[in-house]
Amino acid sequence: MSWLPPPGDGRAHVAPSLLSADFTDLKTDVADLAAAGADLLHLDIMDGHFVPNLTFGPFICRAIRRLTDLPLDAHLMISEPEKYIEDFARAGVDAVTIHVEIEGDVGEILDRSGALGLKRGISLRPGTSLDAVYPYLDRVDLVLVMSVEPGFGGQVFDPGALARITTLSERRGDQGLDFLISVDGGINAETGPACREVGADILVSGSWILGSEDRRANMALLRNAP
Repeated sequence: MSWLPPPGDGRAHVAPSLLSADFTDLKTDVADLAAAGADLLHLDIMDGHFVPNLTFGPFICRAIRRLTDLPLDAHLMISEPEKYIEDFARAGVDAVTIHVEIEGDVGEILDRSGALGLKRGISLRPGTSLDAVYPYLDRVDLVLVMSVEPGFGGQVFDPGALARITTLSERRGDQGLDFLISVDGGINAETGPACREVGADILVSGSWILGSEDRRANMALLRNAP
């Protein structure tokens, strides 16, 4: 499957986060999410340093790649992503999203990602000024707005994310740019449509989708315009 086109028509792409998957039966969960209508899969990569949690790395991403043709967005919540970009590219992910708060050269890492054929994403914590990502908007394919503090699933949505999505959407239009706007954290039946209505193109949801008895219905609710 190719990378995502703008969804348009007031709709959004749905990206289940595998942070909430059953890693003892990942094959079943991935297949079920694809059958239920997932547009892409969100892979939360944490190093225990940039965020206070530790998840998985390129080896598991490679295993997931063998399980599905869905696009894979690796969200690198790690301190030194520049050391691992090539590893994630070899693992078969489609996009790598890094944080603007890292100490490394963000622009250089984005350029390296693009040279490797990866879609380039940039993300920021809820407390980071939106101004921090403005210098990179013309060289990214995706901006990920965190609506919770990154590190753990199942947190409560920060409503301040709505204003940030609105501002990014307006800036995108004013500057004639085409990056996608993604939002991650506390996305559910109330917060997902609210984000979609102010310009979010991708809704990332973990526990609300994977813990549901009807994953297809939950994803349809997030995707479809009212």
